[in-house]
Amino acid sequence: MARSFIVWLHGLGDSGPANEPIRTLFTSPQFANTRWSFPSAPNQPVTCNRGVVMPSWFDLHEIPVTADSPNDENGVLKAVQNVHKMIDKEIAAGTSPSNIFICGFSQGGALTLASVLLYPKTLGGGAVFSGWVPFSSSIIEQIPPDAKRTPILWSHGMADRTVLIEAGQAAPPFLERVGVNFEFKAYPGIGHAISKEELHYLESWIKARLGSSS
Repeated sequence: MARSFIVWLHGLGDSGPANEPIRTLFTSPQFANTRWSFPSAPNQPVTCNRGVVMPSWFDLHEIPVTADSPNDENGVLKAVQNVHKMIDKEIAAGTSPSNIFICGFSQGGALTLASVLLYPKTLGGGAVFSGWVPFSSSIIEQIPPDAKRTPILWSHGMADRTVLIEAGQAAPPFLERVGVNFEFKAYPGIGHAISKEELHYLESWIKARLGSSS
């Protein structure tokens, strides 16, 4: 079985280790040689929480996040560099870029999108759960051609009151402009959370894209 690598990026105020049970749902034999990484965001002041210091990939100006919420683009780009270092290290260790998947929830989902679109190579895929587009459309000019070939899965709860469904629905027109192959799935009745249904679909989505050799 080819070596593969899955990174999971948590949401605001959460931690990497708290999300590790997600890997137990990936029971298919194709994941026998998968290395998982659940990094934790650095502690920093967060504007929407009155400057309270908490685990955060970048600053967040307001909650709920809407389609028009302001973005901390500099903070996003700084966080992207750290994700890219993780990917570079894994490729140097022998994993094919086509078997590397970045996934994230909420703020981690926004970081997932940015990390995948700004990486210079084509990856296996990026999966965004309850996320948003964390930069303006001017970033499109900076997206490398190979990054546009990385497929995106976008899942969003229609009852989300933290990152509104409208923030998620702003993604398809943005991704169409970029020229990315993506799938957008809206889940009725799901709030700001990830359902087992979403994770089971993620497993099948990744499985369909795993290469047979490294």
